Amino acid sequence: MALELRQQLKLTQKLVMTPQLRQAIKLLQLNRLDLTQALQAEVEQNPALEIDTDADNNQDEKDYGLSTTVEPGIALHEIKITEPVAPSDIMPETNWEEYANNFDSNFSFSRETPPADAPSQFDFISEKPGLSAYLQWQLAHCELDDDEKERALFIVGNLNRYGFLETSLEEMIEQFGCSYDDADYILETVQELDPPGIAARNVSESLKLQLERLDCKDPLAKIIVTEHLDLLETKNYKMLVRLTGRKRADVIAAIDFITTNLTPYPGLPYAQEATNYIVPDVYVQKINGEFVIRLNDDDMPQLKVSSYYQELLQAGPDAAMKESKSYILDKVKSAEWFIKSIHQRQRTIFRVMESILNFQRDFFERGPAYLKPLILRDVAEDIGMHESTISRVTSNKYAHTPQGIFELKFFFSTAIPRDGEESLASESIKTRIRQMVQAENKSKPLSDSAIAGKLADDNIQIARRTVAKYREQMQIPPVKHRRTAR
Repeated sequence: MALELRQQLKLTQKLVMTPQLRQAIKLLQLNRLDLTQALQAEVEQNPALEIDTDADNNQDEKDYGLSTTVEPGIALHEIKITEPVAPSDIMPETNWEEYANNFDSNFSFSRETPPADAPSQFDFISEKPGLSAYLQWQLAHCELDDDEKERALFIVGNLNRYGFLETSLEEMIEQFGCSYDDADYILETVQELDPPGIAARNVSESLKLQLERLDCKDPLAKIIVTEHLDLLETKNYKMLVRLTGRKRADVIAAIDFITTNLTPYPGLPYAQEATNYIVPDVYVQKINGEFVIRLNDDDMPQLKVSSYYQELLQAGPDAAMKESKSYILDKVKSAEWFIKSIHQRQRTIFRVMESILNFQRDFFERGPAYLKPLILRDVAEDIGMHESTISRVTSNKYAHTPQGIFELKFFFSTAIPRDGEESLASESIKTRIRQMVQAENKSKPLSDSAIAGKLADDNIQIARRTVAKYREQMQIPPVKHRRTAR
């Protein structure tokens, strides 16, 4: 077989992921908070993209903002161009180090000049102390020598977020070469600090330390937390009465004292975890009997293309401009494409929410129990888009509805068939299970089999394992943990 070189022409169609297309896809899957950061970053990087500060006063330029889902027909221009800064307008050079470290006399009760070693204003910035800082502050007031303080800090450094000790005394002895009595003394010193129950090895020891701090006179509570903690977790009152030999009323009173005054995780209140608040991306409100969809564009900057750069492109030929004209043209096109991508994102979210509203109108009218089965393909076919686009739109985005705030993914659920009746969504069945648990007799809670039987009476045939799976997804404890004393 002979080898030879040959030229061949082939015509094919394929999707090319251009940088503009990647940017549009990325903007589509961002939530509102991430979109705000992306807008600010793009404004900082692209000089041809500006924030329209006159949008509230100029009615002609309002349609160019993010609140609309219709792109402008013509390019808009700025009314005024910012004048260049004159050399006389430049602020004098400031010694920021001196400004940051000198304490302002306005903060002093007297008008005298503060001494050179006065604290800086940055020394007064408050921060919520964590568990480690709180314990170290208490150790500073304990009468410990340097070696003992170092061992105490070793114990504090090995506490987890729940306040439990994650090391052993043997490791401490090996680390510092001290005796067992010295290590145990330091551990007892740390356990005497606030909060009560800190530096315990397990939940049982932590509860025991808290009872000792409260000076509880009843030994029954101490017996329960040290010897029968597993029965306390499952609320097995009958077995507790048999093993302790006490009356049922005494056992219930001791358990009420434990659950009311003690905490299994003493260090958790000091955990430094930021709370993430949900900001809805779209609002669905019922006004005069009709549902109205409004995109959340509060505090969102409205963008425009700078007319200054457009005028530079339209200027006459210049040797200096020829070198930078390609750069300006690239930035102007990038700004126009970015604004177009934002409008396309807003239109897509609006259309997806409108389609969801049409499919799930019973939910918006009557509540989660009337949620219907819905898949991404249904919405994609309704608005003429691809399923991947719908998936990106519904990810990490929330809708504020008359029934509460829900993620857009919530409205998509698998179908549970029923004989001779319309299928139900799995979220609708979860709502029914939650209502059954809330209305159950707390002394005799419903088991998973009993819940499956009640659902079967309503022509909802699901297995006991499915009920257990739905219950775990809703973080509902099993029957042994929901039982209370009569």
